[in-house]
Amino acid sequence: MYSSSEKQFLRINLATIISLFAVILAGGIVRSSGSGMGCPDWPKCFDRYIPPSQVSQLPPDYQVKYVARRVAKNERFAKTLDLFGYAKMAYRIRNDQSILQPEAFNATKTWTEYLNRLVGMLCGFLMLGCLAFSVAYLKSRKRIFFLSLLNVLLIIFQAWLGSLVVSTNLLAWVVTVHMLVALVIVAVSIYTYQVASPYPELVEREERTGVRLLWVRLLAIFAVLLTVFQIALGTEVREQVDAVASLMNNLNRASWVSNIGFNFNLHRDLAVFVVFINVLLFLMIRRRYLPGTPQFKYGVSILFALVLQIIAGLSLSYFSLPPTAQAAHITLACLLFGTQFYLMLLLGRNKMYNQPFA
Repeated sequence: MYSSSEKQFLRINLATIISLFAVILAGGIVRSSGSGMGCPDWPKCFDRYIPPSQVSQLPPDYQVKYVARRVAKNERFAKTLDLFGYAKMAYRIRNDQSILQPEAFNATKTWTEYLNRLVGMLCGFLMLGCLAFSVAYLKSRKRIFFLSLLNVLLIIFQAWLGSLVVSTNLLAWVVTVHMLVALVIVAVSIYTYQVASPYPELVEREERTGVRLLWVRLLAIFAVLLTVFQIALGTEVREQVDAVASLMNNLNRASWVSNIGFNFNLHRDLAVFVVFINVLLFLMIRRRYLPGTPQFKYGVSILFALVLQIIAGLSLSYFSLPPTAQAAHITLACLLFGTQFYLMLLLGRNKMYNQPFA
């Protein structure tokens, strides 16, 4: 039987997972709308808990003040990089002239970034709730508590990275690390939810042919890793798009893709391989599990996410990178990762509990 604390943990954990994807969607909207610098300071926005809506509400000399703060913060970050032997990277941060250019106030961008932060704050509180209720597992499944603690530490680290994204004016590699850490947080939340969930219906094997479960698991793991690499590569492509847009003064949007080069071509071609691997994975699952089993259902969900992702990708390529498609593209990619990761855990759940197949 599950205690009330364990049931509450499952509810809050599920809400956390949903909120994480909401944060990713909100972040995608911020990136695609160019609102990342809508709030030049962090965690407040123009020194206010409720951001301004008009110029008259801005603090005096705000542009000079926030540029000075960013320079000081970046200098501390550069010193840290020097300490770990990344002198060249520290030099680039110290000499990035774009950091000295204050962002013009735009109320729409300010509120877009502020709402993104509110969603992130809600997610953080939910994670604290997960940690509080995970104490109930200290006697039975300690890993749930320690992974919940890890996620709280990761979200704090993620918030610090977010402040660096602001202070470094969206420095490319910081944005990429920010995205990868988000995937780790999603994976940990999904894992703790799956380990804490009831599992009576998932240990039954519905085998139709001689397909070995080991090969299905290995292919599922490879599919997850491939998606992570594709997301990281896509983030790099997005950074290159921003660089091209800046060079072209945000004009001639239709020609941005043609100026990106190798990384975009690799990202596009690798998408075909991603589709192939996931279709192969579904075929192997279909041969082993009957329709109605969770493994089969999540296999279908992966294909559905892929179809939506292909539509978003084609929209980006052939319709001049529409902002809505940009936000949808990264969100669907993360949903694909989450679905693949959960399926991978389902395929190995019996091993976690040392329950052999019948």
